[in-house]
Amino acid sequence: MSPLMEIWRGGTDWRMVLVDQRNHGSSADLEGLYPPHDIVNAAQDLANLVKSQGWDWPDVVMGHSLGGKVALQFAESCARGDYGESAALPKQEQLLVLDSVPGKVNPENSDGEVEKVLETLQNLPSSVPSRKWLVNHMMELGFSKSLADWIGSNLKKSGEHETWSFNREGAVEMFNSYRETDYWSLLENPPQGMEITIVRAEKSDRWDPDVIQRLETLAARQRNASEGTVAVHLLPNAGHWIRVDNPKGLLDIVAPKLASLG
Repeated sequence: MSPLMEIWRGGTDWRMVLVDQRNHGSSADLEGLYPPHDIVNAAQDLANLVKSQGWDWPDVVMGHSLGGKVALQFAESCARGDYGESAALPKQEQLLVLDSVPGKVNPENSDGEVEKVLETLQNLPSSVPSRKWLVNHMMELGFSKSLADWIGSNLKKSGEHETWSFNREGAVEMFNSYRETDYWSLLENPPQGMEITIVRAEKSDRWDPDVIQRLETLAARQRNASEGTVAVHLLPNAGHWIRVDNPKGLLDIVAPKLASLG
């Protein structure tokens, strides 16, 4: 049984929402998600969703890669009052940022795996014969089986062929925004009651030693009661695609964070 299932069996009344960001999944076909396709607007989309559904503001926000920076932007905008007076962060807030560099990304500090994936997808036709064909094609180009399978999961049936379940051009715009945004100031001064947890994948190619040292220094800093905190975890045996490489190890990190709010 996974640690997350153990939390649910323990009687904790959680509502979890998996959001398709703009240009991704079911949101790719939604009207009203206007450009620019960037981190700020992606976070605004999340706030708009909460408001439109009449939900309480979330106790936990978790995002991977680009989604990690969306989570950081969401927290920063809530704390700053950008979403209005009703956007009140809970007294205890967990922000989980999964293998997402919090500052600007220097392309020279990466082997460009994400860039290679995006470039490859842009060069593929808008429809492909089948998911199996795509997986085999990606493996022939040198991508791992697990990554190729995950890319194949982003297809949807359209007649006799498969088409993409996301807007490739919009996704590239969002990735460029990811590289340019910087949230070190939020980590330096996290809002009261907020714990920002950075999960770094052990084999990920995007972590500069200076960035790792800066994060560890922030995590070790003694803070007073008026400040939030920063925690850093290393996920072993995982590259950037953590939910493919080591999902159980990820749950072992995430589940206690959720349990602490139960």
